[in-house]
Amino acid sequence: MESATRLPAEWEPQSAVQFTFPHPDTDWADMLDDVIPCFLDCIRAVSRFEQVLIVCNDLKWVDRQLANLDRTNLILAELPSNDTWARDHGGITILVDNQPVILDFVFNGWGLKFAADKDNLITSGLKRLGIFGSTPVVPGGIALEGGGIESDGQGTLMTTTHCLLSPNRNPHMDQAATEAFLKQRFGLKRVLWLRNGYLAGDDTDSHIDTLARFCDPETIAYVQCTDESDEHYEALRLMEQELKAFRTPGGQPYRLVPLPMPSPVYAEEGYRLPATYANFLIINGAVLIPVYGVPEDDAAVERLRPLFPGREIIAIDCSALIRQHGSLHCISMQYPLLVVS
Repeated sequence: MESATRLPAEWEPQSAVQFTFPHPDTDWADMLDDVIPCFLDCIRAVSRFEQVLIVCNDLKWVDRQLANLDRTNLILAELPSNDTWARDHGGITILVDNQPVILDFVFNGWGLKFAADKDNLITSGLKRLGIFGSTPVVPGGIALEGGGIESDGQGTLMTTTHCLLSPNRNPHMDQAATEAFLKQRFGLKRVLWLRNGYLAGDDTDSHIDTLARFCDPETIAYVQCTDESDEHYEALRLMEQELKAFRTPGGQPYRLVPLPMPSPVYAEEGYRLPATYANFLIINGAVLIPVYGVPEDDAAVERLRPLFPGREIIAIDCSALIRQHGSLHCISMQYPLLVVS
């Protein structure tokens, strides 16, 4: 009898969330004093609801940074890292006959843009350290980042062509081959491809988790731009049209919830940064939402609040994170029940 494989949705029960802590040998070196408080806010919030797995380049140094936190739900693992984007170098968990299996995909720095040799070994290193207990860790088979895929937990995956068909990730695979691989690896029934949508300053080739997210099997929250003079307007308008054309497995339109486009956030060098409210994190009992100190913050939080009844809504200031072109979901990776004991 063939095994039943499923890629769970983020809102399903979790055993832990992973963060890979910034350190002086990362791109955060010049702004550690700014970004560490953001990481501590995230760790503090998640640890109220579940375990937090913290990958530490230097265990003693990170231990000092955590001095004022309740340690009850914290697990520290010492492994070398290039950077901090756990969403993309973290293991992706599937369920095979309802038992977790971690897929360790190749992480090549978003298509060879940045060094990733150490990050690419973190998942296997965590297995070696015993963090995942008896949960198997197996090769994923291709270059793939967690930020590039969205699952409804029921056999539908949403992604973008710009990311998954990037020539520097898997140049040997066209769209048909990529879709066939994803269906087989994740036990999918279908893949929803977005061909439009981007954010200025994005290094990931349009990760789906910056643009559109499943909130439940019938609901998608997405970034909307209503300012015709904004550089994002046309691409996001076309993305919105694609989302409106998508149908649930039952043949109905999705409930689409537009999220505001944050007022422009700029780097010191003058270029625009990829601030987005779609980069929220769903955990046990709560949703963490990134905010950036701009006028649209409150509206974004209130737009998302009714989509997650029964979960506490927690806004996290991610204005430091966005300076390295990522946000809250990008620095985290959740693991379902039974993975981290």
